[in-house]
Amino acid sequence: MAAPEISVVIPVRNGGARLREALDSIAAQTFGNWECLIVDDGSTDGSRRAADEYAAADARFKTLSVGGSGLVAALNAGLRAARAPLIARMDADDISVPSRLESQVALMRARPEITLCSCLVRMFPDESVGEGMKLYEEWLNSVVDEADILRDFFVESPFAHPSVMFRRQAVIDAGGYLDNGWAEDYDLWMRLRERGARFAKVPEVLLLWRDYPERMSRSDAAYTLPRFRKLKAKYLAGAYLNKGKAAVIWGAGREGRWWCAELSMRGADVRRFADVDPDKIGHKIGVIPIVSYEELADRNPDEFIFCAVGARGARPLIRSKLLEFGYVELEDFIFLA
Repeated sequence: MAAPEISVVIPVRNGGARLREALDSIAAQTFGNWECLIVDDGSTDGSRRAADEYAAADARFKTLSVGGSGLVAALNAGLRAARAPLIARMDADDISVPSRLESQVALMRARPEITLCSCLVRMFPDESVGEGMKLYEEWLNSVVDEADILRDFFVESPFAHPSVMFRRQAVIDAGGYLDNGWAEDYDLWMRLRERGARFAKVPEVLLLWRDYPERMSRSDAAYTLPRFRKLKAKYLAGAYLNKGKAAVIWGAGREGRWWCAELSMRGADVRRFADVDPDKIGHKIGVIPIVSYEELADRNPDEFIFCAVGARGARPLIRSKLLEFGYVELEDFIFLA
């Protein structure tokens, strides 16, 4: 049998009826040269039986088992078993629109320098999607160009995991998926970024991303805000704390103080906070003074600015001000969340 061009990797643990919807959406793809690896992670609800039925009916579906070893083990088992040079990720509760694989493989063929591509997503069902996830969907679908992806890499994960397609060998060379106690996908994107990977998105909604209370990203401690921040801090330190520059934290609120403590612990020399609140200016947090953001107009090339302001709409205003002052994003400042 000729090797497929795409291996779709779907881990599942107790996927229920949602698994059949997910597999139906793969079977309905307009691009046909794929295999689908369904990796059962110790299901007890009949998911393995459903997967085996698909495999019996269509040889492009194959089933594997990791016997309840966990998501990271399931993902790596899929990577090892895949025969294609391109991996398309999908979760057992999501739906790929019929043109998804065709659109993403076209991008990867046309741009061989791209390591990973994603797409726009739509969360469903509407009644289950909370305000926070709606805002994340809006942000995720606004970060499309590669420059925007890199610019906001430390704000949030710029890709929905089940929406990505990547080059299998590049991910294997980066160490595959790792269990570091935080989001395994965002950790992988960070390691790819460190290795100089290029990223892209197809500017179309190609994945329907299901949201519900029991979803792993809502129920597992690995996906909580503190774990996400620890993940970002680890890779931020490697990327921006080895430049021999002092640090400035824009934002003296709770987020700014957290980042100050974390970056200091990782070796940053935090010299000052910058803020817009006149009631804070002139005070100190510990021994670190809080100054007006206007002082940053006197650009100091020996400082790097970490912008940690979570208020909605603040980032564009801060960005425009720093650019006006002559700073270059990613060289002189970066945004955090």
